[in-house]
Amino acid sequence: MLSNIFALVGATVFAAFYLLPISAQAQATVPLVGSAGVAIPLEVTADDGIEWRQEDKFFIASGNAVATRGDIVVHSNLLRAHYRDAINGRTEIWRLDAEGSVTITAPNQIATGELGLFDIDNGVFVLSGGDVRYITPDSVIRADTQLEYWTDKQLAVARGNATTTRDDKTLRADVLSAHFGKGKDGSLRVHRIEAFDNVRIITAEETASSQRAVYDVVSGIAVLTGDVSITRGETQLKGCRADVNIDTGISRLRACGNGGGRVRGLISPNKSEAK
Repeated sequence: MLSNIFALVGATVFAAFYLLPISAQAQATVPLVGSAGVAIPLEVTADDGIEWRQEDKFFIASGNAVATRGDIVVHSNLLRAHYRDAINGRTEIWRLDAEGSVTITAPNQIATGELGLFDIDNGVFVLSGGDVRYITPDSVIRADTQLEYWTDKQLAVARGNATTTRDDKTLRADVLSAHFGKGKDGSLRVHRIEAFDNVRIITAEETASSQRAVYDVVSGIAVLTGDVSITRGETQLKGCRADVNIDTGISRLRACGNGGGRVRGLISPNKSEAK
């Protein structure tokens, strides 16, 4: 999932910049020691070279820059790593910038954008600009503004006309927050998605809209609240809350609580019924 890519990107690219300046189709392989003490090969290449600016304390790999560790690969026109002096006398990377046609690939996963930023201190990776998207075999997440992943919170946030699409079903909102948890196989998977403002759930049969929604991925049920409307053909139902089963297409509209109003509906017969 998205968390797998971004968690490994940090280890992949940050170690890549502990290199001496190399020019003219720069290429280097360095050992990266993993948690088990095993050295993991890491390769960095750049058409225009790898530059070390000691006074400004950052490294630059430019021109079709590629950082590879195992089956995780980061592509961009330029990679810039900012470092600082650590207490133990060594240096540490605290921020990574990727600029121009950023693509992060892992098995069955792709994340893209024009700009990438990893803030190591706060544990957040941000993709923005251009066609921001995250693609897996069964779903696609897109956003007009940016896509964030917060490593400590195991939370992904898509902002600006954000959409997640699976098969013929689409969840759209100004902001989508995807919460990760461990699946039965131990891997991180999205278990809940929260949608904020201008929410729309679109399936082949109906469209549901609201101001907020919480989608339980396992059960397939999305709970919509605030100015809820469900439309199927010319039939429209309105209320304060709805439970929409995205998998089965069954929706249940609820009235406002505390006597605030009843469910309203405009039900139109189909052509065969009207004859």
